[in-house]
Amino acid sequence: MEKETMKMHGAFSWNELNTHNINAAKAFYGEFLGWTIDDMKDSQMEYSIAKTGDAEVAGMMTPPDVDKNMPPFWLAYVTVDDVDKRAKRAESLGGKIHVPPMDIPDVGRFSVIADPEGAMLGIITYLTKD
Repeated sequence: MEKETMKMHGAFSWNELNTHNINAAKAFYGEFLGWTIDDMKDSQMEYSIAKTGDAEVAGMMTPPDVDKNMPPFWLAYVTVDDVDKRAKRAESLGGKIHVPPMDIPDVGRFSVIADPEGAMLGIITYLTKD
């Protein structure tokens, strides 16, 4: 049931911590919330998945090429039917595209936009399994 809701257009589906000290964040949130943290490494970045029991509940990463003066932040993601179309739509409504649509291997496609007031939001379209 959770996975189905995650993939519904318009539903908040993921949260991701962007931090300069991922080890400190893993220690804090592991102790604070009782999360177990699984590290995933690919060729481009270090990424960790936080779990409650067997359920994946959040991601943690040190973002590449980010201003070192930017404070750590949580970014919420909303599932959309078509990332490319929705990013363009956000822009046409006065928003801004901060991270253009791109693929996440074996997951889907995402983008990061800001509304006209500057509030950041991740949008994602998950791969469907046929």
